[in-house]
Amino acid sequence: MANSASPHPIVFVGAATFDAITLVDHFPKPDERQVADEVRYAGGGPAATAAVAAARLGVPAAFVGTVGEDDEGERIVGGLRAEGVDVTGVRVVPGQPSQASVVVIDRSRATRAICTRLVPPLRLDDDPTLPDRLAHAAWVHVDHLGWPVARALLDRLPAATRPRISVDGGNPIPGLRLDDVDLYVPTVEALTARYGAMPVADLLGRALAEGARTVVATRGAEGSVAARAGRPPTEAAGLPIDVLSTLGAGDVFHGALLAAWSRGLPLAQCLRYANVTAALSCRGIDGRSAIPNHAEVLSALDGVLPDRQEENL
Repeated sequence: MANSASPHPIVFVGAATFDAITLVDHFPKPDERQVADEVRYAGGGPAATAAVAAARLGVPAAFVGTVGEDDEGERIVGGLRAEGVDVTGVRVVPGQPSQASVVVIDRSRATRAICTRLVPPLRLDDDPTLPDRLAHAAWVHVDHLGWPVARALLDRLPAATRPRISVDGGNPIPGLRLDDVDLYVPTVEALTARYGAMPVADLLGRALAEGARTVVATRGAEGSVAARAGRPPTEAAGLPIDVLSTLGAGDVFHGALLAAWSRGLPLAQCLRYANVTAALSCRGIDGRSAIPNHAEVLSALDGVLPDRQEENL
């Protein structure tokens, strides 16, 4: 099937990490030694993993971020390049360590604990070519580290020349303003932390009232729900699957959502496409190895989207 995605890339801005991941029967107790079922080293980070998901789904993707001048940085960039992600916007910062994480996955509860090493924030003026690179993107998707770059870009450019902005709202983002945000994608838990306990429809409404044009809230295995001003919420169920690990599933959802959007799918089908992609990614212990390609997603959609229109995909 021909790829109908935009020829302009989606630019993902933010965190890229190198992760050490271990799968155990249960979280260790203090001073306990466990024999792990598996230990794996893999690339991670919200924006970087979303970029990998989009690229694997056949949509041009670029990543902008920083790495240190170290072995972890080389492996981060090499992993992105191997997936077909454009890494010309990655800056190597001498004397700075790359972001790295240690992840412990509890098989019994399908949960995980993450310890991460932070790096200094990326700034728009760090690279004189960055504003032009972002301004010509089809979409600019940012996580908590990428948000200051997007905000500076929005404040600098006139409305007519701004790219569409997508925000991963899964992690707290200090100073987040939703005006001029085209797509805001938090978890329901993040919306609740921002606005307080209330029905999901009201949470979505609050985000729309702040200025977001479209809000998509993820609900884990229960799927996702979206809202636009003046329209009733749109819901899509998740895909039942045997979960090995949910690490990176939200990031995969974001990349898949933008991939589906760039292919011109209606909102409800975008949600289903992203739900299926994220669910299938949970077959691996890391956030990337089990991300499906476009054909695999279409095959899985046969079971949950019987009314899909093939020509729109």
